[in-house]
Order: sequence, then C-alpha cells, then structure tokens
Amino acid sequence: MDLVLDGKVAWISGASKGIGFAVARELAREGARVALGARDGEALAAAAARIADETGRRPAAHPLDVTDAASIAAWTDACRESAGDADILVVNAGGPPAGAHDAHDAAAWRAAADLLLHSAVALAEAALPAMKASRWGRVIFMTSVAVRQPIDGLILSNSLRAAVQGYARSLTNELGAAGVTVNCVAPGWTRTDRVAELAAATAARTDREPADIEAEWVRAIPLGRLAAPEEIAAVAAFLAGERASYVTGQMIVVDGGHARSLF
Repeated sequence: MDLVLDGKVAWISGASKGIGFAVARELAREGARVALGARDGEALAAAAARIADETGRRPAAHPLDVTDAASIAAWTDACRESAGDADILVVNAGGPPAGAHDAHDAAAWRAAADLLLHSAVALAEAALPAMKASRWGRVIFMTSVAVRQPIDGLILSNSLRAAVQGYARSLTNELGAAGVTVNCVAPGWTRTDRVAELAAATAARTDREPADIEAEWVRAIPLGRLAAPEEIAAVAAFLAGERASYVTGQMIVVDGGHARSLF
C-alpha cells in the first residue's frame, strides 16, 4: 500500500531506539523526510546512520530532552531549519519509574508530567501552526495499552498517558476543520529496553526472575508473544499517511489482544 508520504516531513521524538526508532525508519522507508530527537547524542547519531544505510534517506538528527522546555524549543527550531515544518508529528517518550501510589512524591509526579504530558503539549503546539496553515497534518501520540487497561505498579504512566489521550481527543475536535488528524497508538508489551527494565524492576520487587515476569505477561497475551517495535511502527506509519485521512480521534491499541475490554 502506498501511504503517499513522499515529500512529507516527519518529526519524531524519542527516536534513537525502540518504538521511536522503528517509527522513524518506517516513515523514511515510505518516503518521508524524517527529523529525529533523543537525549543520547551518540545513540541518536547511530540511529540516523542506520536509517540512512537501510533506507537511502539521511535523517536530520538533533538532541532533545523532552522534559526541558528550552530543549524542546531548540529542537523544533532545528528540525524546521534542517528538514522543514512538520507535516507529521510523532510524540514518543520513555516511561516514568514504576511503583505504587505511595512510592512517588510530588516531585516524581511533576517529573512524570513533564516527561509525558507537558512535552506532548509543547511539541504539538510547535508543530500545529504550520499544519493548520497548510490544511494538512498528522499528530500521533505514542501512549500505552495502560490507557485502556491500567497496569499494576505503573501508576505514573497509567495516569499521565491517560491525560495525553484526553488532550489528543480534545485536539481532534479543534483541528478537524483544518485538515489535521490526531490519533494515539497504544502499544502493549513490546520487546524494548523499557519493557526489559520493567521486568527487572518487577522481579526485584517480587523476588522472582525477569524471565518469569516476561513469561507471565506472555501468558496473558492471546498471540502468545511480545510485540516487535516494527509492528507498532507499521500502525503509526499508516496513521501518518494519506490512506488514513478519515481516521482521527482514535486510540489504536496494538497489544496482541492483551486488553480484555470491548471498547
């Protein structure tokens, strides 16, 4: 399927590894001009080189700390200068620390809000004026299946990713007339560094082995395995393309059937 992405500019945060990297590579394969952001400069350079090698398209790459407003402003300015205004914005960030409600103080809640919610708002606000002016745009927030079915021990992520979903759905109503779609992709358990860290943290808390934790997750997934980042990226790429022009205001859950709810 041709997603009609040739010539489109895509800004992707958290793009040096995992799901963010997979999304950036998939969009580059589809012909988009991608601009990457991540905190780790060495990993970011390696990601850009790998995408160039595998797709023949050299990405723009600039350092980005999504918890820092000044860094977000500098990154969006750099992306605009090196790649152009965003036609597509993919907001992706790592997760906050695991733990129950009594494991986090006020500072932890503020940090989680900066990481997941405030960054999403700031990135969207930087990209939206050009989208509205051109009357075409795609905003995609990478959230989590936890928005549909909260995960024990992840109260920060459960709460703040749900807030992003509320922000996205509100934007949908405001931007539809301008030709801008807004959607969320909600991955389930996916083979990433973040999920490996969660398995290790859960194992330490419950005096088990990380492999036992992963096996427990897999038993709850009808497809019987964790996702590959590329499987999440394929859904995001579809939403970014012309073929998804009538899909907006949605949360697309990509979890192998893990969430048990009907809606």
